[in-house]
Amino acid sequence: MQAKSLPRAGRPTPLQTVGYLIKGLRPKQWLKNAFIFPALLFSRSLLIPDKALAAGEMFLVFCLLAGSVYLINDVVDRDKDRRHPRKSRRPVAAGLITPRLATVTAMALAALSLGWAFRLGVWVGAIGAVYLAQNLLYSFWLKQIVLVDVFVVAVGFVARVLAGGAAIHVPISPWLLTTTILLALFLALAKRRHEVTSLADPQSHRGILAEYPLPLLDQLIGIVTSCTIVVYAVYTFLNSPRGLLVYTVPFVLFGLFRYLYLVHRRQGGGEPELLVVKDPALLGTMALWTVVTVFIVYGVKG
Repeated sequence: MQAKSLPRAGRPTPLQTVGYLIKGLRPKQWLKNAFIFPALLFSRSLLIPDKALAAGEMFLVFCLLAGSVYLINDVVDRDKDRRHPRKSRRPVAAGLITPRLATVTAMALAALSLGWAFRLGVWVGAIGAVYLAQNLLYSFWLKQIVLVDVFVVAVGFVARVLAGGAAIHVPISPWLLTTTILLALFLALAKRRHEVTSLADPQSHRGILAEYPLPLLDQLIGIVTSCTIVVYAVYTFLNSPRGLLVYTVPFVLFGLFRYLYLVHRRQGGGEPELLVVKDPALLGTMALWTVVTVFIVYGVKG
């Protein structure tokens, strides 16, 4: 009986390559795409099957879009990532998949996801195309421009909210959009703070970090934290049954304060999507906010 041939040492099998590609899509970061769902939740459409399905499809579209961007970004940054303690384990930086394979996969996923988005609607597809374009510009250029880099990240979250609304054909409150961009700026600035404080030589990884001294970052974080609380409070008062959503403000306050504690005392903030699900206090706060919000939006008549 002839023995099965083993893969050549150092070369991954096709199945391993697929696994590395999936890892390169960063599924752990797909939690960010939950920003697709506020439109579904606050428009009282959560229990409408067609709209819930459309929002679910939009979530998958953005998972694929974001994954394609991550692969391109990893190709562009592979040399710098190799000098980073965490990013050096990414498949492209670690040499587990070739830059060519990552690029071809990214292009295929981008085409697939954009086609899917346009099937959901012209505006949905347009938002997806803008999201992809601004992220590609970020990967190649905009992330090297101080302050512009964090605003581009924030715009990506706004695009998710807008896409969620377009997919189910409901308008988005300007207050919700403003809250979204402020919260996204909060997360982006906290991530910059983590990079500045945790890396031995931040400039060697990303030169723009030299433009973010800690006092500036702390002041900017303080500004967006205050603005987020105020704008969210106004939004809940003006856009909920009898203004009862204002009772969710304490959850938002605690969540922001807890996040800041983790950033300053536990060196958190580098991976917001993981920090949220790994910290029991943050996870519990989000769960309570969700339960109370659903009860008020769907259980109280306006």
